Amino acid sequence: MKQLIFTENAPKPIGPYSQGLIAQGKFIFVSGQIPLDLNGNIVGDDIKAQTRQVILNIKAILESVGATLSNVVKTTVYLSDMNNFAAMNEVYDEFFKESKPARAAFQVARLPKDVLVEIEAIAVLE
Repeated sequence: MKQLIFTENAPKPIGPYSQGLIAQGKFIFVSGQIPLDLNGNIVGDDIKAQTRQVILNIKAILESVGATLSNVVKTTVYLSDMNNFAAMNEVYDEFFKESKPARAAFQVARLPKDVLVEIEAIAVLE
């Protein structure tokens, strides 16, 4: 059993996928988010601004189904350059200071729209 998630408070998907979905009525899978605003424009030209926008997009998707960032149990961070890890981590910590989900981070060859960061998340409804 799954329920697709769609909110006008986060960017529309740029491909054939949903913003996220709820599985088994408990698990929330948020698709990889890139730093787009509601009009589909890239926000920021540095890693800190882009990371902030990505996490705000994840937050909006979670809030649309009654969850918050504190419900996140796992994230995966994709970076275009691992040299941006420390700066990304500073912003990430602002949002996940208390909840500290499990996380993996990778440098990848290229991200959609040539952005600097993409983050996907898994959360659990309480």
